[in-house]
Amino acid sequence: MELTNPHPPQDNEFEALKTGLTEFNESHTGNVFREKISSFVKDESGAIVGGILGEINWNWMHIQGLWIDESIRKDGWGTKLLSCMEEYALSQNTPSIRLETTTFQALDFYIKAGYSVFGELPDMPKGHTSYFLQKQLGI
Repeated sequence: MELTNPHPPQDNEFEALKTGLTEFNESHTGNVFREKISSFVKDESGAIVGGILGEINWNWMHIQGLWIDESIRKDGWGTKLLSCMEEYALSQNTPSIRLETTTFQALDFYIKAGYSVFGELPDMPKGHTSYFLQKQLGI
């Protein structure tokens, strides 16, 4: 046996850890539906000017990121993307959504959209606070 020093993993090393963790978890939970999902805002030339990334796992959707280009930020695209993802989650029988944001990102936007803060992590990143939010759809 050998303990390696911390280092960036090779793809096969990362996959071995992921496979082992998945097998362990599913031995307790049964097979878990997983799906990566995204939606984009594209301009007339097809360039991406906004989008949302998420993943469904354990009957929760995790919004991993939502970005809108500054040039269209006040045009309602963030709300449209978030609503689109929420509708998709419900269509997959996934009524729970979670996400993270920080003080310099979009806390007020998510609260206005019905999300509630369930945790905070101060000084993450340094000088800012990270917020953890959730929303139960259809309630």
